[in-house]
Amino acid sequence: MDKFSYLSNMDVSAVEHLYQSYKSDPNSVSEDWQQFFAGFDFAEQLYDQDDANFGIPANVKKEFDVINLIEGYRKNGHLFTRTNPVRERRKYAPTLAKENFELSDDDLNTTFRAGTMIGIGPATLKDIIEHLEKTYCESIGVEYMYMRRPEVVGWMQNLLESNKNQPNFSLEEKKQVLKKLSQAVL
Repeated sequence: MDKFSYLSNMDVSAVEHLYQSYKSDPNSVSEDWQQFFAGFDFAEQLYDQDDANFGIPANVKKEFDVINLIEGYRKNGHLFTRTNPVRERRKYAPTLAKENFELSDDDLNTTFRAGTMIGIGPATLKDIIEHLEKTYCESIGVEYMYMRRPEVVGWMQNLLESNKNQPNFSLEEKKQVLKKLSQAVL
């Protein structure tokens, strides 16, 4: 268990009041709180909010943003499938919009190595999004990221992403699928 989990149960306004007291007179709070607030102030000085990337090059950060986008499609793409031709799908938030992953239109023509994660090699963000849309948001939705066995998750990802979730069944295989579906309904 996290040794600081008690902090999430505290009254924020009470902690804020203690902090304001500490800032005006450090001896006005207990020694435990003095140490806590001293660490808080130290971290605030050391890791200024304006330097949130801690010296990470912009291109590396963008690669990780694209990786997060890919993971977003893998985890939530099934929520945005087009499975009902009669009515529009219910809206979910947050969406899979690139802006939710700190990406923009300016990045669409940039090539990212993260494309290798989905089997298309280094590719532009535009191509990566098209591949993910075709794989995870068309008429066949697949939810599999909840599985606990990494080898099964990897197998599913490879199976889906290698053919954009568009299986190429032979006529005999299609007949077999139809037969099994018909049996399931009866």
